[in-house]
Amino acid sequence: MSRLHNRKPWSSEPFSEVDDSERKGKEKIFYFALLVVLMFGILSLQLARMQLVNGEKYERRAQTNRLRLETLLPSRGLVYDSAGRPLVENVPSYAAAVVAADIPEGQETTISIHLQELTGVPAGQIVDKITERQESNDPFTPTIIKDNLNQETAFRLREKLAELPGVRVVVEPKRRYLEGEMFSHILGFVGPVYEEDYAALAPAGYQLNDRVGKAGIEYTYESLLRGATGSQAVETDASGREINVLESVPATPGLNVVLSIDAELQRNVERILRESMGASLNAAACIIDVNTGDILAMVSLPNYDSNLFSGEVNQAALDKIARDPGKPMLNHVISEMYPPGSTFKQITGLAALQEGVATASTQITSFGSIQVRNEFDPNIVYTFRDWRSDLGTMNFYRGLAMSSDVYYYYLAGGYAENGRQLFKGLGATKLAEWSRRFGLGEYTGIDLPGESEGLVPDPTWKEETLGEGWLLGDSYNFGIGQGYVGATPLQMLLVTAAVANGGEVLVPHVVKELRDGEGNVIEISRQDTKRNLNVDQRNVDIMREAMRQAVADGSAFTAQVRNVQIAGKTGTAEFGEQRPNGSYKEHGWFTGFAPYNNPEIAVVVFHEQGNGAGTAAPTAAKILDYYFNQHNVAQEGPR
Repeated sequence: MSRLHNRKPWSSEPFSEVDDSERKGKEKIFYFALLVVLMFGILSLQLARMQLVNGEKYERRAQTNRLRLETLLPSRGLVYDSAGRPLVENVPSYAAAVVAADIPEGQETTISIHLQELTGVPAGQIVDKITERQESNDPFTPTIIKDNLNQETAFRLREKLAELPGVRVVVEPKRRYLEGEMFSHILGFVGPVYEEDYAALAPAGYQLNDRVGKAGIEYTYESLLRGATGSQAVETDASGREINVLESVPATPGLNVVLSIDAELQRNVERILRESMGASLNAAACIIDVNTGDILAMVSLPNYDSNLFSGEVNQAALDKIARDPGKPMLNHVISEMYPPGSTFKQITGLAALQEGVATASTQITSFGSIQVRNEFDPNIVYTFRDWRSDLGTMNFYRGLAMSSDVYYYYLAGGYAENGRQLFKGLGATKLAEWSRRFGLGEYTGIDLPGESEGLVPDPTWKEETLGEGWLLGDSYNFGIGQGYVGATPLQMLLVTAAVANGGEVLVPHVVKELRDGEGNVIEISRQDTKRNLNVDQRNVDIMREAMRQAVADGSAFTAQVRNVQIAGKTGTAEFGEQRPNGSYKEHGWFTGFAPYNNPEIAVVVFHEQGNGAGTAAPTAAKILDYYFNQHNVAQEGPR
């Protein structure tokens, strides 16, 4: 028996050195065994977490590292003018991107710092984008860090890809507009898919780094221009880099669009309109084929460059556009309503003829004004003036040709004296009904986004909107295109086109046809006519003759064109606050058609600050002169 066992428990004899060494050895073995058990326990828990809790996640990632399904974006369709001139092209553009799923855990900051050095994008922004995409449902789609890289930067970045797992240099198709300003309101532009729109676009194959039409026909015809996405199954390594393409379904290119607009005609209409603007903050001009609804030219000034939105937006340039009082981003042909002034007399006049309020021989005398007593207080007398004091007695033809306001006061609201009705007019309700029949107060249906409905007032509208009853003076103003009525230049153009073609209210369009990559024409299913006015041809002929006289020797004489007989109507509409001298700023209008005997086209010109006969009609004359005496002659060629 050892000495330890011979020792009595109450003995105070100390342990020997041998006993102490033996005890410490056993303690070391115990703690080492405990550490081993603890380490195996931790490893077991981690293994269990990876297999049981996150097993499916890691299995998916492992499969993705091995086999990945990638989307192939289609080539976007091109746009041509009516003569086949290209207006848009797709050019390759380099971009730096990251695939969040392929970035090793914990290396986000390091990789972002390297990217900052190469691209100039702050590392913090890059980390935020990586984190956002890692937490999203799609961490495998490349996230663009910086686009429009020059070739030198793209080459330097490619040299570093082996050291930067998850980083890619992608080639993006960039939209380049060859006539960026001249066609900006027609073509529009494409822009990035925003996060808030992604859910709606994803089922159609869009990705977060895609581009989508934002304005113009790029927006309206997005689904046709875009085409259909393809896909390819790609074998990748652990860092997400492609090893092999196993299977591929090619993308289907988008359809090409052919406009009804001729670029040379558009260019000259813009030049003529720009030269005539004067003090106007904005101006508009448009030409339509009165038989088909084809828009042959559409100009809104000021305009903008569609290329501004291709790739990274120049914020300074965008801010300048936003501050411009002329509102360059608005297409003033379709997006803003204005009082149409005397161009509205086409509606009042044709309605009066069809409703039996007037005939071609109806005579009304203008002494320069008409007076109306307040319906509630006879002591208050309102004076409604004509634009001239010496117009005298006129029949229907001369009433429109000379644009007599008094004549149209009678047609719109009638005239009573001492309580006795001397002339029964259309009245507000009937005039509103005819305005809507002509297409005012509703969308024209043009294949461009952002158009205004305009405004057709009536007694119900005034009561509900302003809380006031309708007065006779409201009908007078309504009948001459003043007061509450509002219309877009395109709406007034369609009014004139309906007079020219015998009563068809057209549905205008800027796209003439679609073509596939082989040049085959794809049929467009659409409505070309909204409704027929159902007016007697005799009444249409009376209105057309009155408009011919307006240009031949009436108030629109400044719209005359050599070798072509023009029919038209001027308009000068007051707007804004009254000046100290009692006058107002004025919109200038002209709308007309030609040739008179066999109408082909109608034109509208609008100046935000101008005069019907003084600025708008001469501008329209220059446009019509170019169209008939230069453009058409050049197209026909030598005889």
